[in-house]
Order: sequence, then C-alpha cells, then structure tokens
Amino acid sequence: MNQHTIKSACIFKGKGLHGGLPVTMTVEPAAPGTGIVFYRTDLGGAEVRLCPSSVASTDRSTALAEGEAKVVTVEHLLSAFSGLGIDNAAVRLDAPELPILDGSAYLYVKAFLEAGIVGQDAPRRFAVLPGPFEYRDEASGSVIRMTPCDRFEAEVTVHYDNIALLQEMKAEFASTDDYASQIAPCRTFCLLSEVEFLMQRGLIRGGDLGNALVVVDCMPDAQRLARLQEFFGIPTLQASQNGYLDNVKLHFTNECARHKILDLMGDLMLLSRPLKARVEAFKPGHRVNAAAVTALVRQYPQML
Repeated sequence: MNQHTIKSACIFKGKGLHGGLPVTMTVEPAAPGTGIVFYRTDLGGAEVRLCPSSVASTDRSTALAEGEAKVVTVEHLLSAFSGLGIDNAAVRLDAPELPILDGSAYLYVKAFLEAGIVGQDAPRRFAVLPGPFEYRDEASGSVIRMTPCDRFEAEVTVHYDNIALLQEMKAEFASTDDYASQIAPCRTFCLLSEVEFLMQRGLIRGGDLGNALVVVDCMPDAQRLARLQEFFGIPTLQASQNGYLDNVKLHFTNECARHKILDLMGDLMLLSRPLKARVEAFKPGHRVNAAAVTALVRQYPQML
C-alpha cells in the first residue's frame, strides 16, 4: 500500500470556533514522506509539524505549536486526512485557528474527494501496535485501551452520569467502513450548562447552532435563554430537557459518540502515521487522547 496526497489544492474560508477570527486555509498536495505540515502564512510561513511533542494545548480542542507559531482546532482536518488515507499535505493558513465550517469533517472530506486523492511512489508507513496498551485518567475516569489489530478499529463510549441522553452512548468504526458517510458528517457538541462558562472564558466566539450540537442538560430560565439568543444571533430558541437546543435535526441518533470517534482519529494522527490497532475509548477527550498518544510512544518507541 502506497502513500497518498490530494490531486489539487483546496481552499477553505470561515471562522475559528473559539477565537472567532476569519481565516483562509489552503490545503495543497505534498511530496511522499512529507507528512502533514502546517504553515502560518501570516507569520512568514512558519512551520508546525505533526508529532506528539508539538501539542501545545488540549483545552476544548487540540492545538499544536512550534516556536512562536501555533495552530488551533486541528482535529477535524486531521480526522479527514486519517479517514481518507491522506498521508501528505501542506496546510497554509493566515490565522491561528482552523475554520470550524459546519463543526464536522464533512466539508473537508467533500472538497478532498472532489479534488481527487492520488497514490504516490512510496510505501505507506504504519504505526503498528506490538502489544496491549492502557491509559487511565483518574481525575475524569477516562480509559483508552489498545490491542494489536491488522487494521484500525475504534469503539467509543460517551458517558455522563446525570444526563440521560449521553449516559451510555456508543459508536464503532473500522478502517474498512465508509468514513465519509459514517463519521465525517458528525458535528461537535457541548452541554448547555457549559455554554455560558465557555463564553465567559472567551471561547466559542465562532460557535453557533449551525456548527455545534448543544445538549440540554438543564432547562434555562427566560433570562438565560435571552442571553443565548443574543449570543447565537437567533430571535427565538427552543429547549427541551434531555434534547438538543433548538431541536436540531441529528444526522445519527448517536451523533455525539460518532463525533468522539472523529476527534479520536484526528488526535491519533499525532503519531504522524496511520495506526494499526483496536482502540476502545471510554469518555475520550482531547486532553486524554493526547496524553494517551504520549504514553503509547513512551511504552512502544519502536512504533515511530
């Protein structure tokens, strides 16, 4: 099996989820062995390469940094590369944060498939798990287990004790499944109880109900609902307990769990090569995913 890149450049314009800044990002073909490289064109083309040590932050997204250059919310794009088997690409952007688009990987996937994905004259290099691995985060109760497998498989469990909708939501994916239709369209999500906290911290400035699912875990009073309407720029909002704000139509009944697979696949790209392993993740998140990758490489340095 050989390496792959895209056939022609793809341009994306939008705003960052957390910073809300406008950004233009161009994804270009790259030579075999290049891997995924980010370039901050507003910083003179400063490079940020993909590796476990480049992780700068995992606060509600995955951010990478090299020197003064930083790229934020990379996980959806990286997941698209992973799901489509794209090994090499140059990503050029003129702002710190990637565009959130519709909150999923769908628009990335659509553009790459339309541009075409081409094989290259170099063998694909895999990160092959040689033995069992487990990472536990005692603070959150999150667990990531991996076992050897001849392909990539993932099983994710989303678990929130007091939220019926997310009490035990599961999803599965294997590299032989159709990522473009089964995982890519699944949008990011947060809890309604978190929204104002995130607003106060200066996050989700680019968030709206078109790029995120908001789970109603607590019923807002009229004053709070008015603040949310103003923030999202919507004249009226509907909220029903254990539902989704504004009764957003889901792509899948377990869309939140599928999005966690999307994020997990993106964060596992920190290995800089496709993983061959079965991954079982209980309550995964960016911080836990990145910590698991670091621990994995420490336990099995021969994988890289």
